[in-house]
Amino acid sequence: QVQLAESGGGLVQTGGSLRLDCGSSGGTFGNYTIGWFRQAPGREREFVAAITRSRHRPLYGDHVKGRFTISRDNAKNTVTLQMRSLKPEDTAVYYCAAGGQLPDTYYTYDYWGQGTQVTVSS
Repeated sequence: QVQLAESGGGLVQTGGSLRLDCGSSGGTFGNYTIGWFRQAPGREREFVAAITRSRHRPLYGDHVKGRFTISRDNAKNTVTLQMRSLKPEDTAVYYCAAGGQLPDTYYTYDYWGQGTQVTVSS
């Protein structure tokens, strides 16, 4: 059992940067692959990034490669998503999730945070 909570969302201008954090409690953070997904109104949930449990390998969705960086600190029970060169198309609710037997596939995750809104203005 693990409980997740996202923080760091907000409003940023095009080209700006924003850092999202995912914190966990109630379980051993290091036991899980952690993923980030996003969902905009009327759109399907989209894979953003993940970092694996065992080798800490980062994976990125096609639309964020080269702009976003995911990292984890198991001692602090946090996963960070550093977002750079933000675009209006990045506007969405961002969710972190734990589990991820298939890191880019949302339904393989077991636990989800409540989401945090990211809005990128033109």
